[in-house]
Amino acid sequence: MDKVWGDWWTIPVSIAAALVAVWLVLVLALWLVKPDEMGIRDLLRLLPDVLRLLKGLASDPQLPRRIRVCLIVLLVFVASPIDLIPDFIPILGYADDVIVIALVLRWVARTAGAHALTVHWPGTPDGLAAVRRLCGITGINEVG
Repeated sequence: MDKVWGDWWTIPVSIAAALVAVWLVLVLALWLVKPDEMGIRDLLRLLPDVLRLLKGLASDPQLPRRIRVCLIVLLVFVASPIDLIPDFIPILGYADDVIVIALVLRWVARTAGAHALTVHWPGTPDGLAAVRRLCGITGINEVG
């Protein structure tokens, strides 16, 4: 019995290592899909408008149910106090939220279309342009 409980510390260390590995994979994924001219700081400045966008998209009955469910799960994740990196750490604390939001938003934009982003965007046109670049949506014809 002592042998089992003697190594109790390996469990939290393993969990922490797994969370760090997942976070690194998410950072790498965002780095690979983000436009070259956008940095994490640019994405952090857009976060409040993007959260309102996500809420608007999640409550839009015209969007398919799978998109709305995914967005609701995302909003719960963002509101959850459990993070890979605590939010009180400047810039890095919100990076995990930004990474997950960016990946889901990219999927939503490609699935629902650019028009859905335009209809629900609460911020400035420059902010919408940045979000569209992040989502890989370029072209004048797609602006609502």
